[in-house]
Amino acid sequence: MATDAVLALARPRRALISFAASCLAAWGLLAGMNTGAVAQQVVERIAKGPPGKDIRIGVFINLEPDCTSGPLPAIRVISKPTHGTVTVKRGRISGTNYKHCVALEVPGRVAFYRSKPGFTGVDAVTIEVRYPGIPAETQRIKILISEPPAQEI
Repeated sequence: MATDAVLALARPRRALISFAASCLAAWGLLAGMNTGAVAQQVVERIAKGPPGKDIRIGVFINLEPDCTSGPLPAIRVISKPTHGTVTVKRGRISGTNYKHCVALEVPGRVAFYRSKPGFTGVDAVTIEVRYPGIPAETQRIKILISEPPAQEI
């Protein structure tokens, strides 16, 4: 129930971080870094999970240099998934030893995908993540839905 990729955006005086659910389990698995590109950033990721259950497809925070929270990004669905729905919830994100922050607990937004019951296969969603003062980021997320393997007794 985790995603494959993590993306961090940084600009002078503020670290703007958009990172996937896998990062929550292992803080610090950064896959890419952008140092203030002018053009809109496009990121492609993959998420996996079982049918009919919530699958985290993104976790979004705005971390200031002093380890406090900045304004949260706006999240917008650009293209809806064909076989499910996307919801974005607000929550508290906590972690330890992330960048120079020994411990942090900040507000964040978490995006979830849920397939229609019984659906297995591939679905996709495109979202736009917009932090104040920088170009928007487009995230194309491919979602692989499959039943978990049967357990042997």
